[in-house]
Amino acid sequence: MRRLPIAALAAALLFVLVWNVSVRQAALFAIGIGMGATLAGARFGFTTGWRNLIVARDPRGVVGQAILLALAALGSMPLLVQFPELKAALAPPSVSLVVGAFLFGLTMQIADGCGSGTLYKAGMGVPLNMGILPLFALGSFLGSVHLDRWLALGVIEPVGLVDHFGAAGALVATFAGLAAAVVLALAWSGVKGHASWLDRRWLWGAVLLAALAVLNLVVAGQPWGVVYGFGLWAAKLATAAEVFDPAASMFWSQPGNAEILRQSVLLDVTSITNIGILAGALWVAAGTASAGRQLTAVQWLIGLAAGFVMGYSSRLAFGCNVGAMVSGISTGSLHGWLWVPLAFAGTLIGLRVRRRFGFDAA
Repeated sequence: MRRLPIAALAAALLFVLVWNVSVRQAALFAIGIGMGATLAGARFGFTTGWRNLIVARDPRGVVGQAILLALAALGSMPLLVQFPELKAALAPPSVSLVVGAFLFGLTMQIADGCGSGTLYKAGMGVPLNMGILPLFALGSFLGSVHLDRWLALGVIEPVGLVDHFGAAGALVATFAGLAAAVVLALAWSGVKGHASWLDRRWLWGAVLLAALAVLNLVVAGQPWGVVYGFGLWAAKLATAAEVFDPAASMFWSQPGNAEILRQSVLLDVTSITNIGILAGALWVAAGTASAGRQLTAVQWLIGLAAGFVMGYSSRLAFGCNVGAMVSGISTGSLHGWLWVPLAFAGTLIGLRVRRRFGFDAA
């Protein structure tokens, strides 16, 4: 498919959103297109960046992610103070966070993509990620249904750095944490000189994604997320098929979630940016050969199972690399800082599984 028809379809949907839904939803769709085009164009993969650091001792992806977090925090934290109606990505430290983040880090390496990675690679036509996407949605939905049971195992109140220290103090703490992470990555890699750890592709991807993430916060009133939209899609299908009663679920019976479940998916801010990401990635990939790999039946089975577990664990962890890490850290949530080492520990195991079943050679 060529880029012109894709652009025409995106423009048509943009017009429909402006005319029949709202200007805000149209703007969020356009933001999502920018995110998808940036993720696909820069190949800005959170999963790949972590894998390259561990396997190849290449820190450029992790440095790029640190720059993204720093710039997003610089734009977001002052806005949260200035405009109290904007929401931070706060979530409670809990047993579910520990289990969910670890499992997510493990399975994202097997599935070769986190939440945003699965989305943009599916948009680019990568077969495994296209297959994983509906299973990710199903897993996220089931995780939301079971979330109350996980929270019953132990939870504390969310902690917001901006609330406790103000924008300046939260920024200092965030920059210090990111600097420490970069130093550790460089020390592990053993590289010297900026040419070895600073990459132009990762840099421009970080700058654009940070700007779009801040713009998403302003327009949507909440930080960039991915996982909620997936779970919502599966919940709508389950409700329409009359196999799920939202009133029986702690998560979906909450007033805000119940209202969103009743509305058109085009009114959900996370869903509309997800659709935009798919469109932006599809536009970038148009006219190019498929990036898919030849997988065996066993690899397909393991990859799809990993995608399901990744979706389930993302809801337990209150987000993926975007919702928990990028949005959590950039808006000052303690749970984002807890998510990273837990997911990284899971990644170490996931890479072993990945090698064991020959995914790297596929």
